[in-house]
Amino acid sequence: MNSEPDFKYAQANSLSDLFAPDLAGTQSAFLLNYPATASWAAYPNTKRYFIQDGSSESTKTSFDKICQKEPWKNLAVLGDGVPGIIISPVQPELLHYWQDHFGHSYTNLEKIDCSIYLDELSQSDRFDQIVTLFPFDHLKAEKHAVPPDTHYRLLSKVALNQLGVQCPYYDSYDLHQTRIEDIPLPQQFPYLIKTSHGLSGEGTYIIRNASDLHYCQSELRKYLEIELLQTVVVSEFIKDVVENYCAQFYVNRAGEIGLIGTTRQLTTSDGDYLGGVIDYSQTDMSKFFEMVSAIGKHAHQQGYFGVIGFDVLETREGQLYAIDANFRVNGSTPLCLQRQTLLEAGKAVAKYSTDYRMSGTLESILSEFKPELDRKDLLILSAQEKVKYGNIYTDIYGIIAGETLEEMQQIERNLQHKGLHL
Repeated sequence: MNSEPDFKYAQANSLSDLFAPDLAGTQSAFLLNYPATASWAAYPNTKRYFIQDGSSESTKTSFDKICQKEPWKNLAVLGDGVPGIIISPVQPELLHYWQDHFGHSYTNLEKIDCSIYLDELSQSDRFDQIVTLFPFDHLKAEKHAVPPDTHYRLLSKVALNQLGVQCPYYDSYDLHQTRIEDIPLPQQFPYLIKTSHGLSGEGTYIIRNASDLHYCQSELRKYLEIELLQTVVVSEFIKDVVENYCAQFYVNRAGEIGLIGTTRQLTTSDGDYLGGVIDYSQTDMSKFFEMVSAIGKHAHQQGYFGVIGFDVLETREGQLYAIDANFRVNGSTPLCLQRQTLLEAGKAVAKYSTDYRMSGTLESILSEFKPELDRKDLLILSAQEKVKYGNIYTDIYGIIAGETLEEMQQIERNLQHKGLHL
């Protein structure tokens, strides 16, 4: 009789703590941005490793999100053990704040111009392994720390039922062989249609009525026209859901697993990701251990090492369904990595959001919120100043933390009274 798996938390408060042992003895770095397909991208992923980041130029994920806000969020918790490659410089005030509050030196940054960075990385002997969030068409295959074909296959929505865990029933269709209008669809609403490699929720459509289906089919046709899509999934819709989790762990090159954390995910009614909430002291990850074991074993057998986050729905009957698996650093990974730091500060409950905004410059915000920042009521992972109609404001990816859920919510209300808004 097989014994139940018993996993422990990784002793890590940075991405370097996780990755450095597996990268020892190599010249390695972490490329912090995703690839893109927009016209601004010097190296669009349009040949082999398709990524669905918008069906038209007007809806493509923006440069500031892909190359600034998202990379800077991960850079905040990168640590000093692994160099980080960025293609857009970090504002000095943000860097100084990180140095003061996250305890890393940030002297391991490699800034490469966005117009040449993949040629530079492919041709230079400076680095021989690059950890990526997604395979890059224009980065040599042998430079990827995880073989890009393997990584791309693992990231596909089509591969979910190969992980050895309970998931919604679905069928996949090759749009080069099956016309969109000929795809067999469930008799009743709701159900889901997903593109194979949607970025940050893009390409996932909840079909509740004929209007939703019409919109989805229109989007799929646009993707086909620009030749950025081959495969879609038609999935059952799990009902009576009481919780939506993201469980995260690290699997190393030897196949050993270290837990990172579990968040309760915050989403809109349309399923768009808003962030996550975590209770470091109360979250019991043991309910996910069988899933962690199966997914980690599969990943190791495929030759993958790194962070894995899988989204899980829990129903009223206590059934757990994996609805997505992300073989990469996840949106809420930095939140999970604050476990030791925030528990030591007496803060057990924390919320991560990508949608905070405040009027004024980052410098003025750092001054205004100094007491809250010093108490770790608020941690700033990423911040970008913008101007609209002559007014300066700052977009913030941040964490709000308190001793209890009620205290955390009160701290958020206090910050809102001082001008921090969703």
